[in-house]
Amino acid sequence: MPRYEYRCRSCGDTFELSRPMAESAAPAKCPAGHEDTVKLLSTVAVGGTASASAPASRESGGGGGGGGCCGGGCCG
Repeated sequence: MPRYEYRCRSCGDTFELSRPMAESAAPAKCPAGHEDTVKLLSTVAVGGTASASAPASRESGGGGGGGGCCGGGCCG
C-alpha cells in the first residue's frame, strides 16, 4: 500500500499515512487531530550503486554488450 506524506497547516507537523491510491486525495487528520492538512509531493528513491570510472572499450575486450541508442540513432 502506498505511503503519502502530509503537512498540518495548524501545527506544522509532517506525517505519513498508508492508504489505497483511490484514497490519496481524501482529507487527512494530523496526529494532533487538526484537519487543515495538505498532501506533499513525494519523490521516489531508487537504490543502487554507481561507478565513476568510464566503461571499458570494445577493443579492450571489456564487454558490456548490445550497444544502445545515442540521441535517436543506434550505435553498435
